[in-house]
Amino acid sequence: MPTVTFLGHAGVALHATAFRLLADPWLAPTGAFLGSWHQYPRNDHLDLDGVLDADWIAISHEHLDHFDPWVIERLPKRTRILIPHYPGPAFRERITTVAGARQVIEIPAWEKFPLDNRGSWITAIPELSPMCHDAAFLVVADGRAVLHCNDARLTAAQARRAKHLAGDRLDLMAVQTSGASWHPICYEYPAAEMARHSLGKRVSKLRAVQRLVRQTEPELAVPFAGPPCFLDADVRGLNWVLDRETGAFCDPEAATDWLREHLPAQRWDHFEPGDVLDLDTGAVVRDPVSAEFSFADAGRAAYLERYAADRAGHIAAAVAEFPEPGPGLYDRFAEHFRHLGGLSDYFLKQIAMLVRFEITGPHGGTWDVDFTPDGLTIGPADPAARPHYRVTTAGRWVDAVLTGRLAWEDVLISFRVGLYRDPDVYNDYLVGLLKHANAPALRAVEMYETCRDESERIVVESAGRRYDIPRYCPHAGEDLAVGAVVRDGLVHCLAHNFAFDLETGACVNARAANLTSRPLG
Repeated sequence: MPTVTFLGHAGVALHATAFRLLADPWLAPTGAFLGSWHQYPRNDHLDLDGVLDADWIAISHEHLDHFDPWVIERLPKRTRILIPHYPGPAFRERITTVAGARQVIEIPAWEKFPLDNRGSWITAIPELSPMCHDAAFLVVADGRAVLHCNDARLTAAQARRAKHLAGDRLDLMAVQTSGASWHPICYEYPAAEMARHSLGKRVSKLRAVQRLVRQTEPELAVPFAGPPCFLDADVRGLNWVLDRETGAFCDPEAATDWLREHLPAQRWDHFEPGDVLDLDTGAVVRDPVSAEFSFADAGRAAYLERYAADRAGHIAAAVAEFPEPGPGLYDRFAEHFRHLGGLSDYFLKQIAMLVRFEITGPHGGTWDVDFTPDGLTIGPADPAARPHYRVTTAGRWVDAVLTGRLAWEDVLISFRVGLYRDPDVYNDYLVGLLKHANAPALRAVEMYETCRDESERIVVESAGRRYDIPRYCPHAGEDLAVGAVVRDGLVHCLAHNFAFDLETGACVNARAANLTSRPLG
């Protein structure tokens, strides 16, 4: 009788007859991302010894609300660690550093990895584009199938393939409905524009989940994986993102209500830390502590105030791990970007813009990094130059990146940054270079984007005109036949919200490859 215990955020514990498996548990009292993110609702009432008594732990990607070193260090030595096989080495190296004597096993995409001798198995399903190192896990245990999507934005084709691989039945499909990226939260937008971006973020995420689940038809679909809350004084003002009217995040209760309304034939539910689902019977046992919590509770401010007081010592310790930098910060910064600039000519060509870094605190300054197809230059900011992108953050975080203790993405997701871009167009290649920062991962992206097969095409209509377009999005491979909407002369890919002009094929809101659309007649 297999059961799933929900641990909060994206964490689950699957108890089968012959094994116990954890997937993406996040339990650290220090939170994640430099003490910025915290589990919401809190999950520190769970029986830690019982939760961590696991034979396997599967970790989908390196974001610290999924990959929790605090948890790994407390696992039994027998626990084996399963991770997806990604093109670059960064995730494997980070896991191995904290694993100690525990075995780390990389699972190739779609390959069944046995969990017992009774026919149970797990496989990893990475996002199609290697720009995104996120993956879902498909687990079949005691004849029941769980598709744990984590943060991975699967295409409809991937989700249907997963269902077929599991025997044409998914007993549980857990889907992320709170896309907690730094846009628009950390950007300098006027209030009205921030509200517009936030609403668009919530609705586009929910519509993408609606379409994915409609294509998959699991027995039970569960919105999960967020949102976090913010307890440190420096970022506590960001809790506005939790507001149901103006916030950028969508909590599981609100997501479940919206999805039930828009897809009423599908069975939906949401769970909180400690809730247990019996996969054979569908019965649910609610955790008595979590049952007292509601995302819609008017007492949220008081709840967060108590929570912040309880975590204050842990947050202070997390921040103290990153002292102010010593002299020579600029020299280290310049050397770091010279290294990045030599990793991929393809990425330099796609970035093609001036990025200004405003580094606050001791030994900081304002420095320009100019990405051009001919190379990269670094120097003090030129007052006469107009930056296309501006990043403001503290020197202590930058120094940690330069010394290898953090990745740029850790700093960005911590929301301990200020951001501005002009024009207001997302550049996936800049983020990709900073995120991956290694040649194998960047080469995989280049090969994916330059070797696409666009022979399979579809016809769409807009304002009475017909257009021939590739079936799959040039950005990350979403099936545009089921994962896009056409309006106002644009095709909007719902996977990552990229929009392409049907007349020209150009992406209008991000730096991306041309759609190669062709007007007909």
